[in-house]
Formats: sequence, C-alpha cells, structure tokens
Amino acid sequence: MGVEGEKRYALLLACKDSEYVKEVYGGYFNVFVATFGEVEERWDLFRIVEGQFPDMNELQNYDGFVVSGSPYDAYGNDYWILKLCFLLQTLDAMRKKVLGICFGHQVLCRALGGKVGKAYSGWDIGLRKVRIVKDFSPCAFLEGFDDIPPALTIIECHQDEVLEVPVGGEVIAYSDKTSVEMFTIGDHILGIQGHPEYTKDILNNLIDRLLTNGSIEKGFAEDAKSKLEIAEPDRKCWEKICKMFLKGRWN
Repeated sequence: MGVEGEKRYALLLACKDSEYVKEVYGGYFNVFVATFGEVEERWDLFRIVEGQFPDMNELQNYDGFVVSGSPYDAYGNDYWILKLCFLLQTLDAMRKKVLGICFGHQVLCRALGGKVGKAYSGWDIGLRKVRIVKDFSPCAFLEGFDDIPPALTIIECHQDEVLEVPVGGEVIAYSDKTSVEMFTIGDHILGIQGHPEYTKDILNNLIDRLLTNGSIEKGFAEDAKSKLEIAEPDRKCWEKICKMFLKGRWN
C-alpha cells in the first residue's frame, strides 16, 4: 500500500537492462528514477518488453507514466508493442500524463494516430542541438519556466523518427536532423526524441554494443565518441522540463 497523498508513477521499460547499466547503475529503472523522481514518490517498474503491464484497473492510481527507449521499432507488430499502443490510447482517453522517450516518443505518436518510420537520413547518435519552436501554444506545464533557452543539447541514439504527429499534436522542438524532436498533445502527452536520462558513459557503452553487433560502422562510432568528448548535454534543463511536465509546477 502506498502512503496516502504520495505521488505514484510507472516506468514502462521497453528494453532489457544492458550488462553495463546493470553493473554501474543497477538497471535502467534506477537511471530513470534518478533523473525524474523525487524522494517522496513511489515509482513502479513494468518490463513491458517482457510482457509485464500495469493492471488496467490500477491505471487511475498513477499520476504519470514514462515510456522508455527500446531497440525495437515503434511501428513493429510484436504483441507487446500492440498491447502498449492500446494502453497508451487508454491513458490518453483518461488524460493521464505520459512522457515518451525515444521509442516511447515514437510509439506514443503511432498509438495516437501519427506516423513513424525509418529516418531518411540514417542514424542519429551523439549530441544534437534541439531548437524550441518560438511560437508554439504555451503548455501549462511550462508556465513559469521562462528561462528555457532557444536551443538545448541532448543525447540522441535512434534510426527511426516521428514523420507526422497525431491530429491535435503540436511540434514544440526540432533539429537540423529531425523535424519532430518534441511534441505535445494538450497538457498530458509529451514526446522527446532524445534521451534526457542518458549520461555520456551510457551512450559510449551503447555505441560499443552497436558497433559490435554490426548496426553501425567503425568510422561512424569513432566520430560520435570524439564529439561526445568535447561537449555536454543540457541534462539539468531537460530534467527540469520532464519533472515540470510529470509533476506540474513542482507541486
């Protein structure tokens, strides 16, 4: 039983823990909670990639949901992905807060009627400057956050992207590489293509694994790693955006 009045969140984990993340962080769950969580909150883990989903009768007990990245395609028809789409449609109808990260951003878009697919320009791995759209409709969760810079750097690792946002969706950030870096629907849906939760060491390890399994070429991997050495992602700013979305004005 949770403490009365405590905020409760669910992490819908769409990937398996890598050996590196298990060893260094104790699993991706800890990485997400360290980035988005607060001490007084309860966070529950559902390994959706392994078929673990929240009970549909329990959904109303949660204040928000986070959908992680994944090596799977958001447009795939694996049973768990289709089940996730149904869950996301249900959460949207309930107007529950849902934050989608990378695969989560793409699958949110797909579930709610948008289009996703392979990026025409190939992989995006490393640091990317994301530009905030100047004249987007002000989101209630960003009120009071007047100090968002016009451009923010984020860690990216994807070869798929959102091609078209759902009806009612609004693009609020883009980059030279990807036209939909962030989108919102109302005040309850937020998709982010990059990884606010990633540290540079997590990405470096992921680059090594992608190189080993033949997903990327050696020159590409070395280039991505060298660029990581000379710049930093704006993690604190991304953390604040995500927390403000999930919790609403820090309350």
